[in-house]
Parts: sequence; C-alpha cells; structure tokens
Amino acid sequence: MGKFSNLLGGAGSATAEPRISTAKAAPVRQLTSPAQLTEAEIIDGCLAGSRLMQKHLYDRYAGKMMAVCMRYAQTTFEAEDVMQEGFITVFNNLRNFRRECPLEFWIRRIMVNAALRQHRRNAPLVAVSESDYPVDLAGEEFTLSNYAFEELLQMVQELAPRYRMVFNLFAIEGYGHQEIGEMMGISEGTSKSQYARARVILKNKLERLAARQAHGNRN
Repeated sequence: MGKFSNLLGGAGSATAEPRISTAKAAPVRQLTSPAQLTEAEIIDGCLAGSRLMQKHLYDRYAGKMMAVCMRYAQTTFEAEDVMQEGFITVFNNLRNFRRECPLEFWIRRIMVNAALRQHRRNAPLVAVSESDYPVDLAGEEFTLSNYAFEELLQMVQELAPRYRMVFNLFAIEGYGHQEIGEMMGISEGTSKSQYARARVILKNKLERLAARQAHGNRN
C-alpha cells in the first residue's frame, strides 16, 4: 500500500495532498503508543495539523477500510484507488465530523460513497427489466459462515458490478432497497431484482464450492 504515502505528504503528491490546517499541533501525551491514543486525541491532533496524528489515524483504520473497499472492487488495484479517494475525503472533511458516532463508522460511510462514485465512473448502470431476474429465492436463505473470507470475497468480486454494489449495500451495509435505489439511481424494484439475482449467483457458487470440498474430503 505504498501508494498511500502521498496521503501523508510524500514527495510528488500534489494531486492527492489533503487540505489540512497547518496550525500548531495540539499537545499529545508523551511516550504514548499509537494504540493507547484515544479517538478524540487523534482527531484533535489531525485538526491541529499534526502529520503524526494523521499517520496514526490512517494506520488505525486502513486495514479495516481496505477490507470494505475490496468487497466493492473487482481488483486490489481498484480497491486501493477507492481507499485513497476515501482517505483524501476523510482528511479534507474531518473538521465536519460531529463525533455523534464512532469515527470508524463515519470513515466507513465515506469509503462506501467513494466506491459508489467509482462505480458510476467505471460501470455506468444499464436499465434492467425486473422480469429478467428470478424472485423465487425471496424467502430462501443460505449461510456464509462455513466458508473462508478469501473464498467469499472472490465470489463477491466476481459478481457483475451492479449486482456487487446492491448485494454489498443491502446484505452487508444494511441499507434498504429504497435507499439503494436513490444512491444508485435505479428503482427500488430494480434493486430488489438485482439483489435476488446476486443471491442466485452466490448460492450456485457456494453449492459448487461445497461439492468440490466434499469430493476432496472423500479422496
């Protein structure tokens, strides 16, 4: 993830340099490890212009946010682009964070919005007929708990972009189909249809994976 060094003022980072106050940094407890710093201390340090606190904020949340971005992206390179754009937004708008929710939750929403913007740029939505997609799985559930994260991530990444976005927003982020429709510029019915189709595809992939695993165990 070396490309993210320009977020923190690396050489040649003019286009990615976040607009952060250069005021004198607020005092930070001496001999305190980054893990022991409170969320408020990191935020206050960033707002005061401390590059060290900016680095601590990035280091604290980058791993979790990369996992979020990977679910929305098709490749690691694409996920890195989303995360870079997201953190630039974080640093440029941190002064607007009202601290009414955990900082991690606020950053996560920014990453999701960055993924939506990239989706609009790279994969323009195509009008889809709701009748083209199965709805017979509306009440059928399947478990994901028996599979490794890497296996599930690959399956989600293999979904068509519009299915991947709807599946993540509904199944992972917890948005309703009306909200998703507004976010993606599609109808609520289309969101439901695309989610149903994504579930069908994932269910078929999981069944094939389970069959391969069962066959391997017998050998």
